[in-house]
Amino acid sequence: MINRRQRAWRYGQFAETMCALSLQLRGYRVLARRYKTPLGEIDIVARHGRVLAFIEVKARQNFKEAVESISPRQRDRIVRAAELYLQRNAQFAQLHLRFDAMLIAPWRIPRHIRDAWRT
Repeated sequence: MINRRQRAWRYGQFAETMCALSLQLRGYRVLARRYKTPLGEIDIVARHGRVLAFIEVKARQNFKEAVESISPRQRDRIVRAAELYLQRNAQFAQLHLRFDAMLIAPWRIPRHIRDAWRT
């Protein structure tokens, strides 16, 4: 039997896959998924032209809950993880950096919020 936590984890994996596919259909190249560092994790790293986007995926019952679930502490961890990503991948350092969010709600197309926050 699948417990609540396992179900949430699976739904999160599904949401990330849906977002990655959505990005690819719109011309983004997904460079990394679930990029883990000691400083934090980035759900998706994607490039579109001269933009390098660090994308946080949130799956909730509705878009309002999804956007509200991205805390300032979480944003800080993602920024620190992005800095480490750039140290390890210097070839992307000259690109325009952006922090995006992608929101997932049941039976809805993923919503992409560009420049969801700035550093």
